[in-house]
Amino acid sequence: MKSAVETLSPTRAKLTVEVPFEELKPSLDKAYKTIAQQINVPGFRRGKVPPMVIDRQVGRGAILDQAINDALPQLYVQALQDNDLQPMAQPEIEVTKLEDNESLEFTAEVDVKPEITLPAYDDLTAQVEDVAVTDQDVEEQVQALRERFATLVDVDRAAEDGDFVVIDLVAQQDGQTVEGAELTGMSYKVGRGGMLDGLDEALAGMSAGDERTFSSQLVGGDLVGTDVDVTVKVDKVQEQELPEFDDEFAQLASEFDTAGELSEDVRERLGRGKRLEQAAAARDAVLEALLERVDIPLPETVVTDELNSRRQNIEQQLAYAGLTMDKYLEDEGQTAEEFEADLERRVRDAVVAQLLLDEVATKEELGVDQNELQQHLSVRAQQSGQDPQDFVNHMFEHNHIPELVQEIRRGKALAQIVENATVTDASGNVIDLKNLRPDGTIGDPADETDEATDEKGDAEQPAAEPDEPTTAAARL
Repeated sequence: MKSAVETLSPTRAKLTVEVPFEELKPSLDKAYKTIAQQINVPGFRRGKVPPMVIDRQVGRGAILDQAINDALPQLYVQALQDNDLQPMAQPEIEVTKLEDNESLEFTAEVDVKPEITLPAYDDLTAQVEDVAVTDQDVEEQVQALRERFATLVDVDRAAEDGDFVVIDLVAQQDGQTVEGAELTGMSYKVGRGGMLDGLDEALAGMSAGDERTFSSQLVGGDLVGTDVDVTVKVDKVQEQELPEFDDEFAQLASEFDTAGELSEDVRERLGRGKRLEQAAAARDAVLEALLERVDIPLPETVVTDELNSRRQNIEQQLAYAGLTMDKYLEDEGQTAEEFEADLERRVRDAVVAQLLLDEVATKEELGVDQNELQQHLSVRAQQSGQDPQDFVNHMFEHNHIPELVQEIRRGKALAQIVENATVTDASGNVIDLKNLRPDGTIGDPADETDEATDEKGDAEQPAAEPDEPTTAAARL
């Protein structure tokens, strides 16, 4: 087999491949064998039909088509390897010449990885914000912990912001109840928002036994965005009573004996969490500084595919949260054009970053051992909320392990770059970034600040705020 490559652009190449006919013989034999099992010819057993008889029955052209379709993928991959090309998308293949018993010629146009000249990456500098834990930060965490142990008490007055109400809800369209848009006995915190436009305004000033109807739009289900009339009835108005923050509470809610010890632990955990956030910001700032040193052309098809994938993922997440894209843009204060421009910028930066980190990993000869792969699989399983073994099985069955290995190599490359960079905070202090994980991640600050304490397993926890409503509530 002979092949030649023509550079169409810095990111696109055209392969021209000539294949001697004898190299197609294994695929031809396979095609004859396959078709022999599929046809019935009088005088011959199934699977034993001679090639010349098959040619008369189904035609030589059908055999050649099947053989070529079988051989092309391997021939294409061999041509890529021979010409040291790294594809970034699916090729456009065209058979340009086929002479039976003589030769096959085909072309393949494909987006390829551009040539990259690595810039210096051992002298990068970046700056991030200072780490500061304020008394207000501590108070907010303590308040959240007290709310988890709060009790709800019925009150005989109109609902106010911050109260809890037990309500019945029903949405109607043209006088007919919308299927799945009816709730009974749901506890809701007035002023919380995020469930149904107009609900908080309707509840303000309502007392037990009051009923009110207002206009809104469904935020979930098949009728998302549909205008409906929502009737809300208040069954109870409840006030949240918080426990005193004293030594007794500290012993109930944590492993500490005094409120002072608990407060100090809250402050320490917040500090660790903010330092992790600062480290993550430093990592991103260093990567951004590296990206400013390069100008790498990108295949537009790759950018478009990634844009479509991310856009679809965002839309799915919004639908899951019961939000429309218009509502999301309104909350973010963005126009559709601004959103698209920002998304495209982030996609291009992400693709360039992957290409750069791949080059660094290759230059630094970074590998991945079994323990690193296992740890990465465990983290990814946790992030996706899947059983670790089920996740591992899925990755192996669908041949995603090479992608995960590449993720780890990129992470290690980024970690090495960040460790060699000089990052300072706003006060001029140098930040130590030599404790990144092997995959380049920093960690989840939420792990350090989640309620600021470990709860006792046998502690009584009265319901302070109900879980987010599901099913019908999500539809509303």
